[in-house]
Amino acid sequence: MENNAPVTIIGLGLMGQALAAAFLRAGHPTTVWNRTAAKADRLVADGARLAPSVDDALAAGPLAVICLTDYQAVHDLLDGSGMAGRTLVNLTSGSSAQAREAARWAEQRGARYLDGAIMAIPTAIGTTDAVILHSGPRADFDAHRSTLEALGTATHLGADHGLASLYDVAGLAMMWSILSAWLQGAAMLRAAGVDAATYTPFAQRLAVGVAGWLPGYATQVDRGSFPAEVATLETDARAMAHLVEECLALGVNAELPELLKAMADRAIAAGHGGEQYPVLIQEFAKPR
Repeated sequence: MENNAPVTIIGLGLMGQALAAAFLRAGHPTTVWNRTAAKADRLVADGARLAPSVDDALAAGPLAVICLTDYQAVHDLLDGSGMAGRTLVNLTSGSSAQAREAARWAEQRGARYLDGAIMAIPTAIGTTDAVILHSGPRADFDAHRSTLEALGTATHLGADHGLASLYDVAGLAMMWSILSAWLQGAAMLRAAGVDAATYTPFAQRLAVGVAGWLPGYATQVDRGSFPAEVATLETDARAMAHLVEECLALGVNAELPELLKAMADRAIAAGHGGEQYPVLIQEFAKPR
């Protein structure tokens, strides 16, 4: 696909506006549509074309990028529209099951479909810091890759349409876990008069160090074998107990370390106390 290929953006919330602006900056003829047309005013002033209808927007070119509130909004808006022969790139947030169903729904109506997830804030769109995940047929991604790269770092995860959504929520689990652990430590140190700014450089170094363990731990998880190369889970559980005790002594909420210790205790009771921390994947993989 040529670098000046036309593209349509459907949905002009803050993220949709950022997507359209990035395409315009990259030189792509950009058609936009939004239920509230006034949201397109700035984009039109910058060179975008406002489509009078969804059908007109879809007819403007072979590629339509969708960014709406949820998957039901996508179905409600596009069902019955002229999507046949178009490639839809749906960057609406949702679940992996919704992504797979949307792929079937689009394909039944003659459209090609890629599901996606935006791992960035609106101001980062159009830079390499914006990671845009895509899942679906590789050929459809490759056909429009040069266009999609105007939004940021375009990454194809695989043919399963649900992968982008799964990576998205897995990333959120990582993000919230790191932030929550930092807040736990900041709350504990604040009890001793240490402010968060003073604690944070230590926390950053520790986070980088722990991230370095992940490839080796991933090998253990994938092999299903967890030899204690650094420490046993029983040793970790004793440290968790100390963390819980310290929190309680300081008058700091201990729910997060108590949760971690409860999971470790279950794994130890199941006979895994002599194995390494990644053996807890067996607890995380269980339904509640």
